[in-house]
Amino acid sequence: MSVNKVAKPPKFEIETPEGRARARADLIWADHGFLRSRFSNFHWIEDGVMARANQPSPKAIKRYARMGFKTILNLRGRSDTGYYLLEREACERYGLALVDFRMHSREPPSREQVRGAKATFDAIAYPALMHCKSGADRAGIMAVLYKHFRMDQPIAEAVEQLGLKYLHVKQGKTGMLDFFFATYLEATKESGKPFLAWVEEDYDKERVKSAFMGEWWANILVDKILRRE
Repeated sequence: MSVNKVAKPPKFEIETPEGRARARADLIWADHGFLRSRFSNFHWIEDGVMARANQPSPKAIKRYARMGFKTILNLRGRSDTGYYLLEREACERYGLALVDFRMHSREPPSREQVRGAKATFDAIAYPALMHCKSGADRAGIMAVLYKHFRMDQPIAEAVEQLGLKYLHVKQGKTGMLDFFFATYLEATKESGKPFLAWVEEDYDKERVKSAFMGEWWANILVDKILRRE
């Protein structure tokens, strides 16, 4: 015996007044948009070509369109959230291409993500703006990759994109991103092996993650526990 279930309407059905109100509440309160209302964490990575910022509101997307941007690169990925639906709608309204490319702030990237970043940079229309939630971590690692792949900057120099200037804090779990690049630099300091070749041939994501977590917990033990005694 089958039972017919009545499907619930989407939580963020922005075509309805109630759904739009929920979507706006999701953007402003659940996603902390109120903290970003006067601060975009906007920086040029390559002047006039690629920029980075935090999660844009529809109002910010309108401003970016007026600045001449052609693409918004969303590093949070596609999601069933109010902030995403409002972003997608605003990009359509103001004529920007929205490209969803998911990265992580507390995980070293996979080989596929590194390859995908390079392919995405080669495919999108410029000027472009990349963003995550705060514009600090996922935007930071992608900015490093952009400077390396598109501007031919050595990783040792490009890692400045992961800095406190952009609100990135390497002392927390987001330091996983710094550790990823540091592992490459240490492993290739004598051979000078190119970054992409190292990723394809030598990189072990789980080993890098495990090594970082071992160091991170050791630092917590020394800094937070033993020093109290």
